[in-house]
Amino acid sequence: MEKKQTQNPEHQKQNERMPLTRRNYIMLAIGFAVILLGFILMAGGGSDSPDEFNYAMFSWRRITLAPILVIGGFAFEIYAILKRFN
Repeated sequence: MEKKQTQNPEHQKQNERMPLTRRNYIMLAIGFAVILLGFILMAGGGSDSPDEFNYAMFSWRRITLAPILVIGGFAFEIYAILKRFN
């Protein structure tokens, strides 16, 4: 007896395709680098002596720029996972 194919070749070709392509992985790496940069910018700001207060802890870079980079990096990661390339 001969087996009949229940799926057309085009549908079978789609099932064999990987869910993420090389471009998706490159975009994921870029998003990870942006998140890492945000955390690096957040680091530091403490004083050497507990007796003196260091106002550098509240700089624009640590309070505004770094969290925007981290949140933007996570949003870019979601986009990189959901984006489909032909």
